[in-house]
Parts: sequence; structure tokens; C-alpha cells
Amino acid sequence: MLKRFSKSYKLTNKDVFIEKAIKFSSTKKNFVLLNSNDNAEEFDSLIAYDIESHIESSTNSLNKLDDFIKKINDWSFGFLSYDLRNEIEYLSDNNEDIFKIPNLYFFQPKVIWLLKDGSAKILSKNKENLMNDWDHINSFNYEAKDQSLIKLVSRNSKDEYIEKIKGIKDRILKGDCYEMNFCFDMYSHKSVIDPYETYIKLNNDTRSPMSTFFKVNHLYLISSSPERFLKRDKTKITSQPIKGTARRGVNIKEDKEIANNLLSNPKELSENHMIVDLVRNDLSRIANKGSVKVKDLNTLNTFKRVHQLISTIQAKIEHDINFSEIIEGIFPMGSMTGAPKIESMNIIDEFESTKRGLYSGSVGYIKPDNDFDFNVVIRSIIYDEISKYINISVGSAITFKSDPESEFEECLIKADPMIKSLK
Repeated sequence: MLKRFSKSYKLTNKDVFIEKAIKFSSTKKNFVLLNSNDNAEEFDSLIAYDIESHIESSTNSLNKLDDFIKKINDWSFGFLSYDLRNEIEYLSDNNEDIFKIPNLYFFQPKVIWLLKDGSAKILSKNKENLMNDWDHINSFNYEAKDQSLIKLVSRNSKDEYIEKIKGIKDRILKGDCYEMNFCFDMYSHKSVIDPYETYIKLNNDTRSPMSTFFKVNHLYLISSSPERFLKRDKTKITSQPIKGTARRGVNIKEDKEIANNLLSNPKELSENHMIVDLVRNDLSRIANKGSVKVKDLNTLNTFKRVHQLISTIQAKIEHDINFSEIIEGIFPMGSMTGAPKIESMNIIDEFESTKRGLYSGSVGYIKPDNDFDFNVVIRSIIYDEISKYINISVGSAITFKSDPESEFEECLIKADPMIKSLK
């Protein structure tokens, strides 16, 4: 295990420190911020950068990751691409691959910051970093980058989207599936953004609990995700799928009416119940017998821009279970696929035009004791600094009761914060 030195500092303003760290990351090839926006139990935020070792893979990836975790016996941060599913199940598609990323990527950082309760604790292999990095972050002078006028193009027009939803509903009527998550993307070619300022704007506008800024060389993930995919705490494992979204009201009265309508909407509630059943089934593959429990069902969570229905499912697992066994049992997350899962993924490939890649995947960390926490990559901007390509994907759950017009509007509500952050 890598020996790490540590030092703690008192934070005058946590959000200011995070913004400074984001701008400081412009000097780094690899950087990750996992930001709970004060919604987490263990850490308010985690920051990691500089590579001690790393793994990236698109074949036999989870077994390689198990070996990597055991070898380093240390913290690791990284992502699972949605296309990792092709290694877990007998699946493949010929859709366009925009970003051409590996199925998974993890790195062992040289420096980690743990932020909690007004304190910033640095863990580093070098004693010099303990003082130097605190000074560098707090004194870093960042010059904002010039940005293009961003014009996003939708992969599907509204009319094309509506026709696709009608086609999916036909498949549901035939019994091929009973819920499917359909996504489409908006993109811009040859566009230049300031990814650091863009994240700060997006996060200030959304304050989401699983927010992420992830930089790997020239690829950026700028995410305002509200959804947890999976968290492990010793032998307890927790998944929190989201199904059911509504905008915030313009005043208190309207906001309360919208929230109450969401809580009583049969279509939204049934979507949530279907995915809860799917997650329960997935967890039962790796959990101790009889331990899978629904802790909360259809709980209303209100964020800065939207109301969401979130359910919490928990289970007990064996202490020595490998990370690969857990992921093989439940990835990709049911909230981004549908039910039944495998057939839904096949139908997704028929109706969508591009590989999802990082979108619908997961970003998170694994601790030396094998506890971990991972989000669902949604409500995100993906940006390639070399190709100057910007991508925003949005989607919703389609059931037989879905109204295509309403589903399209829901997607626009979800996309709105990302679009505004690019202006």
C-alpha cells in the first residue's frame, strides 16, 4: 500500500476552495472532483489528481480492475462506461462511437483531498505536497478561456423523437419490454468552451448531490448528476434509482402543486416501481439471501432546478466479495436501461443512433478497504478539447402510458441547465 502523509486545514469557505481547485486542475492532465453539495454523509467532496498508476481496458476489464485494486491496495478513482455492458452480457451494437473511450478507466492518485465539516484533509505520497498544494490552490491565478458561441444540434428533431417513441410503445405492446429508457443527444462540432468555468456555472445552478468534474487528458465530464448508482459501506450496499421528474415552480404555491402532482402521478409512480423491482432482482444476484430491502419508495427529493422521485434499495453482501462480482450482477443501472434489462438494451440499440459511452455509465471512487460510491452519469456535458466536440445526452423512461410530447418536454427540462451553462 502506498504510504500517504496527511495534513488538515480549516476551510473558510468550502465552495470557494472547490472553485479554486477546479481552476487549479487546468494545470493537471488527470483530475476528479466528486461533489455532494453538502448532501453526503461521509464526505462533502473528494478531489484527486496526478497519477501514481492507472488502468484502462475494453477486454476482460473487470477482472483486470480486480487485480489493479488488489495490487495498489489504495484509493482509486475512475469511470465505468455504459458499453462495459458488452463485456457483461452478450450484447453489441453498430451505433456511432463519438468519443471512443475505454470500457473502464481508473487511476491511483498521488494527491487526494477529503472535504468534510469545514475541514480539508490532504493525503499525499510526498510531504512537500502537504503545504505546497494548499498554497498553490488558494493562490492560483486563472485566466478564463475564450469560448465559442455554442449552437447545439439535436440528433433527433421533435417529430423524429415522437415517431421513435411511438415505435418503442409498439414494442411494449408486443410484449418485448414494459419499460425502456430512451435517450438522444445534442451536440456541437468545432466548439471551444472553458470547461472549468462551465462546471462552476452548472454546479451553482443545480447543486446536485452526485456532481462530478472529471478530466482525463483532453476529455472532460461536467456533470450535475443527482443520482447514486451504488454505494458500499462494509457489508451494506445501497442503490438509489431515480424515476419521476418535474420542474420547480415559479413560486411557493406552484412549486408545491407540481410536487404533489408528481407524488400522485400514476405513470411516474409505476415507472419508479418497475425499476425498483428490477434493482431488487439485480441486487439479489450478489446479496445474502433474504437481505434485499426497499428502504424508501418514491421519496420526493427537491433540488435547485427539479423535483425527483428517488427510491432506496439496500442489501447485505459478503465481506470478501470482489468488485467485479458486484458490478457484473447489477451493471448497467436499471434506471438507464429498462425492464426486462437485456431486451431493453437491445431495443435501445435499435432506436438510438450513437453509443452512449460515458453517458449512462458511472463515476466514483474505491477506498483501500473496498468501500465505494458511484454516481449515474446523467445531466452532463461531455467535451473533447482536441476534437472540439460537445455532447449533451438526455432521456426518459418510456412505458405504454407515455405521452411523446410530455416525454420530449421532460428531456428539455433536464437539458436546460447544461445548455444555459454553455452560454
